[in-house]
Amino acid sequence: MPRALLIANPNAARTQAATVSGLERIIRRAGWELEILATGGPGDARKHAAYGVAEGMDVVAVFGGDGTTMQAAAALVGSETALGIIPGGTGNLLAGNLRIPSNPLRAAKLMVAGRPRALDLGRMRRADGEHYFAVACGAGIDARVMVETESAMKHRWGMMAYVATTLRILPEVRSVPFLITVDGVELEANAAMLLVANCGEVIPPLIRLGPGIVPDDGVLDVIAIQADTIGQSVRAVWDLLTERSGTFGKDAFVASARGREISVRTGDDSIHPVQLDGEPGGETPFSVSVVPGAVRVMVERSGA
Repeated sequence: MPRALLIANPNAARTQAATVSGLERIIRRAGWELEILATGGPGDARKHAAYGVAEGMDVVAVFGGDGTTMQAAAALVGSETALGIIPGGTGNLLAGNLRIPSNPLRAAKLMVAGRPRALDLGRMRRADGEHYFAVACGAGIDARVMVETESAMKHRWGMMAYVATTLRILPEVRSVPFLITVDGVELEANAAMLLVANCGEVIPPLIRLGPGIVPDDGVLDVIAIQADTIGQSVRAVWDLLTERSGTFGKDAFVASARGREISVRTGDDSIHPVQLDGEPGGETPFSVSVVPGAVRVMVERSGA
């Protein structure tokens, strides 16, 4: 009989108690043993997930947003315990990239009928330890949006809270000179947004960062997006929509490179916030590396 631990984040945007009860019914009716733990503060998801590994759980499921999910995933790296994703936050980008339903009850049904798929993670070492991301990390406008969007706004408005923050700061956005080292090769780019991506879609399935970006190929993709004017912003979005990217050092609004070890710093020594899967992740400079097959995630049985 499969055993699962369900970690619920009561502070996520869509995690009502009634839904937790519905998830419990679905998982138990599938013949699974289930234990439920709630997060109460920073670090709880990682602590609860580590408990699940120590107890030999088959699956640690997370009902929350991308931030809570990645806290738990960090404790599962290298273990045999799989990660179950039940979207309950605002963005839920990892779930979208893996085609896990946004409806929590449907996601739970997929999980109990699904199979584990090995995924890479990006790893960032900081003063307080190792942190991981499944979708992307980066600096620039996206990091500012994530940092400056208040939790109360996300609860009330959902994704529109991010849109409102973007519109507020858009007049202030300027490209920054970045110096990027990819597997020992130094690159330069002026970018309003500098991303290191493990997954290919920023608004699943509508907007991709480029062709061939998948979370199980053993590499990370660096994408630099230049935008100093409204016209350049429109051109950059168009290039993303049409999956066009150029070469670093060339006259391109979207430039990309691929590698396993990536370091990022600014050419003018300015400091900018960094985000990891939509959560605050420190400041520039930063370095990341790929961890191939770091965690197993429950996906649809017929899925890729």
